Amino acid sequence: MTRTRIDTPHGPAVAELHCAAEGSAGLLLGHGAGGGIGAADLVAVTRAAQEAGVHVALVEQPYRVAGRRAPAPAKQLDAAWLAVTEELARTWFDGLPLVFGGRSSGARVACRTAASGQAVAVLCLAFPVHPPGKPEKTRQPELDAVEVPVLVIQGERDPFGRPAAGPHHEIVFLSGDHSLKADLDGVFRASAEWLARVLRPHTS
Repeated sequence: MTRTRIDTPHGPAVAELHCAAEGSAGLLLGHGAGGGIGAADLVAVTRAAQEAGVHVALVEQPYRVAGRRAPAPAKQLDAAWLAVTEELARTWFDGLPLVFGGRSSGARVACRTAASGQAVAVLCLAFPVHPPGKPEKTRQPELDAVEVPVLVIQGERDPFGRPAAGPHHEIVFLSGDHSLKADLDGVFRASAEWLARVLRPHTS
């Protein structure tokens, strides 16, 4: 594991790199709004990706690196994320296909930046479809706008809602809530199977 600081337009971010033995792709994972890169589901996906031959970068946004708990505005999150992906694509993941991903707020960032960052697929953990109790404030369009394959792993009792199926994405519902801690084996299995399947055309 290697930690590297990366300058962005909104301050330094940190990428924690977990390399596979023979990596054929790179997976960048972002954290939730109030949490960090040590979230249990992110750890499970990191293990699954490494076993599938995928390098992983867990990306800590500048506001977290600076010690702030409140997340930055969406445009700042997206700009910082793209700066990190550009640097990692040039250095650690040179020439490899990239998958964007993250949990909750990080999943939204991955969806919003997938096209401009040239991601070949997007992995969403606990996509927050709407704030709890406010289904009218939907973020479903962010998910629907992604034109590459998307996997959403969602807790059946997630108070942030249940994403609707779409032409480019598949949804796996697991027991539990927004944390996905109730079935980490399910998170591992679903992400490992999906990564191997969606990356096959890009790595064979």
